[in-house]
Amino acid sequence: MPRTRFRPYHLLALLPTLGLLGGMWFANRAEPFVLGLPFFLFWIVASVVATSAIMWVVWTLDRRQPIRGGADDDPAEEEPSP
Repeated sequence: MPRTRFRPYHLLALLPTLGLLGGMWFANRAEPFVLGLPFFLFWIVASVVATSAIMWVVWTLDRRQPIRGGADDDPAEEEPSP
């Protein structure tokens, strides 16, 4: 299993949690209605959609970065040249 390193864009994964938990204080009301939903329910649905989008962004950025520091990069395991 390849090892991965922490990269600054991995912090994006905290946004959905902060938005859902921190937004509860902001969105704790029944009105106005947004798309036919009470505002609080709309906030929860929007956070689920935003979570999917943010995780896709993190996944896409991870695929573009080469994996370093894995077992394949260990210079001690290189075959000696004749």
